[in-house]
Amino acid sequence: MQSGLGKTDKWILEYETKDPIKNPLMGWESSLDTYTEIRLEFSSKELAINYAKKLKINYEIIEPKKRKTVKKSYADNFLN
Repeated sequence: MQSGLGKTDKWILEYETKDPIKNPLMGWESSLDTYTEIRLEFSSKELAINYAKKLKINYEIIEPKKRKTVKKSYADNFLN
């Protein structure tokens, strides 16, 4: 299994659901609020912050976690 780094350089602005409704049959969560369908991507954190400030949107920044990589050889899988 591989965990790639594709699309990890984008900053995303998403709206929170104000009135979630849970479907009793399937258990899915939905909302009548159409803002929850909006997902904007920005190339930098500063652009995302400036956009939110310009439109007076309350925002929360969630910094990406630093990935810990372990370099090993394919042959290491068979040496134990």
